[in-house]
Amino acid sequence: MIMVEGEVSGKKYREPFSKGVLARSLTRAEMDPNKAYTFSSQIEAQLKKEGVKLIKLDDLVNVVRQRLKEEDSEVAVQYGLWKRIRKCQDPLVILIGGSSGVGTSSIAFEVANRLGIRNMISTDMIREVMRKIASKELLPTIYESSYTAYRSLRIPPPPELDEVLIGFRDHVDTVSVGVEAVIERSITEGISIVIEGVHIVPGFIREDLVSRDNVHMFILTLEDEEVHKGRFYSRCRQQWARRPLERYMNYFGAIRRTHKYFESQANKYHIPVIENIDITTTIESIIEDITKTYGSEDHVKETEG
Repeated sequence: MIMVEGEVSGKKYREPFSKGVLARSLTRAEMDPNKAYTFSSQIEAQLKKEGVKLIKLDDLVNVVRQRLKEEDSEVAVQYGLWKRIRKCQDPLVILIGGSSGVGTSSIAFEVANRLGIRNMISTDMIREVMRKIASKELLPTIYESSYTAYRSLRIPPPPELDEVLIGFRDHVDTVSVGVEAVIERSITEGISIVIEGVHIVPGFIREDLVSRDNVHMFILTLEDEEVHKGRFYSRCRQQWARRPLERYMNYFGAIRRTHKYFESQANKYHIPVIENIDITTTIESIIEDITKTYGSEDHVKETEG
């Protein structure tokens, strides 16, 4: 039996080499599942042929990467990036924002899956919790959608101001309190998490949180309005979708105004803006940006289990 030796928090451990574990890590690097298991079997056969009984985790990773370079250079790059992130000591907090319909939930799910992050929450869920502890009379705007929050403003804004954006900002500002609490808890408990939704807006979450190297914010956009509309049509065709298409279309103008606001805030606070046309490209852009800092040598352990 081949044993793998790793280290967590300064304590060494040994465990049997697992083709299944290696295959899962390869699928997160975009390798076909069947090919990943075959590749893992080949690695096991190679180690047995060389008479290896005990191998350090870092050495195993190097063996895998070298073999990948020979067979699939693109997967080799993705596998290297994934391993760098997995070696980091601090919990990873990924914030993905954007107006309704741009695909934050789909991208958040895929990013979490690719990076092996088990915890994911939408800001809509955070808003629902806040609704249970605060009455409509106290916080009226969170009882509306982000793009209709203006209808619950206690004091109508002057006509020269954009009521949609004023309502939206009030809505986001309120829910951001709950978002900050989730981020703080994740950092304190050492839990990596992906948080997504229309309430992830640059400038509304405390600077001392978003400026941390292990907290990364991204804003998704869809510049073409027809493509944006098409996302709503696709969403509402799904059997599980309960949100009526008519409502989205009636308020599409308001949604696009919040969309432009996301872009302006992202540019103001130097937050990456990603045009979410192709899901693979979007995911790769997010992971590449994260590894520039979070996966740097200053944040990486000597070894990782």
